Amino acid sequence: MTTGQPPVELLKTDISSYRAGNTGIEGVTTFDSGIAGPHVAVTAVVHGNELCGPIALDWLFRHDVRPVRGKLSLAFVNLDAYDRFDPADPFASRWADEDMNRLWQPETLGGGETLERKRAKELRPFIDSVDLLLDLHSMQNATAPLYIAGPLAKGRALARAVGTPALVVSDEGHAAGKRMRDYGGFGDPASEKNALLVECGQHWEAASAEVALETTLRFLQVTGAVAPDAFADELARFPVPRPQTSIEIIEPITIMTDNFRFTADYVGQEVIEKAGTVIAYDGEVAVTVPEDRTVLIMPNRRPVKGQTAVRLGRLIAGS
Repeated sequence: MTTGQPPVELLKTDISSYRAGNTGIEGVTTFDSGIAGPHVAVTAVVHGNELCGPIALDWLFRHDVRPVRGKLSLAFVNLDAYDRFDPADPFASRWADEDMNRLWQPETLGGGETLERKRAKELRPFIDSVDLLLDLHSMQNATAPLYIAGPLAKGRALARAVGTPALVVSDEGHAAGKRMRDYGGFGDPASEKNALLVECGQHWEAASAEVALETTLRFLQVTGAVAPDAFADELARFPVPRPQTSIEIIEPITIMTDNFRFTADYVGQEVIEKAGTVIAYDGEVAVTVPEDRTVLIMPNRRPVKGQTAVRLGRLIAGS
């Protein structure tokens, strides 16, 4: 699989004026309408090299977006990693010490020596207070944007309500640890809390910033944080959302050795027609697809032992 670097089309957003926040937690700003309603939050830069999220949050700040009910929070998550972003080596700043989106379980939220664990512990009370979360991300490869809606029906329902992107992926997460979108009530079928993670496109392609903004504006409408007709002028320039397609993840492939390699230059969303097709080798072990018409989701172009190499999915009939 290629390890070439895609072009960096986006500029890093200057977030210095937002860093202080107003909550006592650096990078977190909360606006309270004073009217009963849910706490809605939009988060960016869980990974420090994902530039589309700060662009969307900057738009909200510059346009003085405020909630009409409940609370609205805008949060820059992994400040240490974002500070390190260098367009000359853009993959290097995904995290400072470890992946912050694998830390959302009690044993790692208690703190630790890494910068990410310290930051997750600091952010935990804020995330505990959120009812509806949109977590903005981007991907290694230039494929169609998608939702990571989690394994529960409520996540898929929220993705349908927002309406774009058109691809909704339902999965259990990663062996390496729990994502923020699966934390606490977000991952509890009995809780009214809900969360979406959106992969807006390739990390540095210009189109990913457009997806991040459109998805954020529609999410704020659907959650009732803003009026249903808010952002009419801005949203009018986007195409009408297409019907959504849903994919259920059958199996995430976790890398077990230091010698993982794909058999072809997969970028993601390829459909492998025949069960048993070899798509990779992990050491000397062949990695095969379990079903006919298996869909590859987000193959990892920089495989590391213990991380997810690729997710294997099936199209959900009728989606």
